Amino acid sequence: MEKLVSLAKRRGFIFQSSEIYGGINGFWDYGPVGVELRNNIKSFWWQRMVRLRDDVVGVDTSIICHPQTWVASGHVASFSDPMVDCKTCKGRFRADHIEAIPCPQKPSLTVQACAGDKKGPGELTEVRQFNLMFETFVGALRDDSARAYLRPETCQSIFTQFKNVQIVSRQKIPFGIAQIGKSFRNEITPRNFIFRSREFEQMEMEFFVKPEEPEMQKWYEYWVAERFQWFQDLGIKPDKLRQRVHSQDELAHYAKGCVDVEYQFPFGWSELEGIANRSNYDLSQHIKTSGKDLSYFDETTKEKYVPAVVETSLGVDRTLLTVLADAYAEDVVEGEERVVMRFSPAVAPYKVAVFPLSRKLAEPAMALEKSLRKRYVTDYDDVGSIGKRYRRHDEIGTPLAVTYDFQSEEDKQVTVRDRDTTKQERIAIDRLEDYLKDHLKL
Repeated sequence: MEKLVSLAKRRGFIFQSSEIYGGINGFWDYGPVGVELRNNIKSFWWQRMVRLRDDVVGVDTSIICHPQTWVASGHVASFSDPMVDCKTCKGRFRADHIEAIPCPQKPSLTVQACAGDKKGPGELTEVRQFNLMFETFVGALRDDSARAYLRPETCQSIFTQFKNVQIVSRQKIPFGIAQIGKSFRNEITPRNFIFRSREFEQMEMEFFVKPEEPEMQKWYEYWVAERFQWFQDLGIKPDKLRQRVHSQDELAHYAKGCVDVEYQFPFGWSELEGIANRSNYDLSQHIKTSGKDLSYFDETTKEKYVPAVVETSLGVDRTLLTVLADAYAEDVVEGEERVVMRFSPAVAPYKVAVFPLSRKLAEPAMALEKSLRKRYVTDYDDVGSIGKRYRRHDEIGTPLAVTYDFQSEEDKQVTVRDRDTTKQERIAIDRLEDYLKDHLKL
């Protein structure tokens, strides 16, 4: 993790938010390379989940919803974590994580060990419940009538807009509504870099089905398999992925089943995505609280019912961390150690880098890069030796590098270097686009 965090800053993937003021815990900024990687991940999900399907449509809803949304969903009453404070260091910790969290004053001990050790200075308060929603106020007044919340998840506004979306999209059940958007949770102990943050982005899809057990189970199993395969198609190593079925005592009271897709991070196996059979609890709660009819009428069978839901939910930031961890590799090239990010070309921030061997060749090299830019995300680089430029783009994860040299002026060919194998080939400039197309497979 230390190597990943260092690389992320050094190469412009991720920076600590407000770093010049000492940073703010649980918030992160994405740099020039990171924002490209992040957008590629979102596009890869959206293409698979929405654009290639007839039965899923998209929405983009507001971050602040009517406060009753969170009353109906249960967040106001119960979206809480158990919390303890240390009377000595004034730190605040999740009570169910104190066995793993290092003590701020004695990092060699966990918070629990520090508080329980006679040599440790820690003394913990009783466990209290801490609501994770960020409060805000809408309008000029700052009283209970103006109180609102930054959304802690994107799915509830999908439920509240179910009827509108179903009508305008002319979809028939079964169908899904997908969304990518920011969410906010006032985590007590953000940790593991961008794995658990206070501001994060989600990619969620709610798939509405007939509330009959065979139908719900069929689609639940379908989406578990589909979403597990998606991570492999993203380029994640299969041996670092697994499915974990939730036990009955883990399930929410309304859930019929839940499976987590987990990844083996440097800090251990942890959840990437949850696929849940949520029954028809969510729509039923919003019907009850709002008094509005959110049921579905089947024109063919003349049945009217409240649909059940299969949910798929994952975080953009957590997926990005997975892609970073999975792509990171160290090897030796011509006697020199190098770090290389072996991203799938589909998500690599830059697909092609173009280098002039000398700045005297800048004009034709830049012209070549601009011609490739029409089809691919490219980067022009003339800073430092050619070896340093190769290493820089190995760490960025650029699959192919094209070098325009003095011989290119005569034979109209360039040298193309493969990131993973470091193999180099001379390719005619008028064949270059076809070569890139064949090797990048985009």
